[in-house]
Amino acid sequence: MEARVHLEKKNKVGKVTFFHPKGNSLPSDMLQKLIKAFEDADADADTAVVILESRGNAFCAGASLKELKNVKTLEEATAFFMGFANLLNTIRKMSKFVLASVHGKIVGGGVGLVAACDYAFASNTASIKLSELSIGLGPYVIEPVLSRKIGTTGFAQLSLDSAHWKSAQWGLDKGLYAECFNDQQTLKQTVNEKAKKLATYAPKACLELRKLHWKDTQNWESLLPENAKITAKLSLSDFSQNIIKSL
Repeated sequence: MEARVHLEKKNKVGKVTFFHPKGNSLPSDMLQKLIKAFEDADADADTAVVILESRGNAFCAGASLKELKNVKTLEEATAFFMGFANLLNTIRKMSKFVLASVHGKIVGGGVGLVAACDYAFASNTASIKLSELSIGLGPYVIEPVLSRKIGTTGFAQLSLDSAHWKSAQWGLDKGLYAECFNDQQTLKQTVNEKAKKLATYAPKACLELRKLHWKDTQNWESLLPENAKITAKLSLSDFSQNIIKSL
């Protein structure tokens, strides 16, 4: 299967699906396609709510390390990490609720992507890891969205324990997930039912409630790019370069 991002709509529910053969990692072109899909769904007056899901065994492996290996300059590195910054800001500014259907492991930027969704449902296979510190980086771009969702203590635990997985139950306890299920069929059914229910609510009421949920995040427009620059500089250090090239 080839890498792709697909947007479809049925009964006022938009569904954004992505796939990449490398564990659903997200190179720059995939990030741009996800941004476009969310923008198109948000602009469609007949779409009331959006579901995000992926294909394959893992939900998302985060940024593409293969692409990062070829980054040579600060300008290239900044552009690379701005991909996630722009995606998170796109979701933040949407007028419609975004639900995440999470199965399988999520790493790095993928965890931030889930945290940016308004309501995340997961299978019990949806374990979590922020591996950035182990390669000389840090989850700076996604910190605001993660701390908002799981709190500063949860973020500290997750970012410091960069070599180990946290369970789906941990994600549920910290608030990253709203519910966890033993099988994907129940997960899919629950997400679809929640989306259909939200689609029956008044669009204006949903818009105003979402604004309330995302209050005091307007500074992310400048904060996330600043954090992307920090990550870019670190990625070009000898320490990070040696590890990245060995992966």
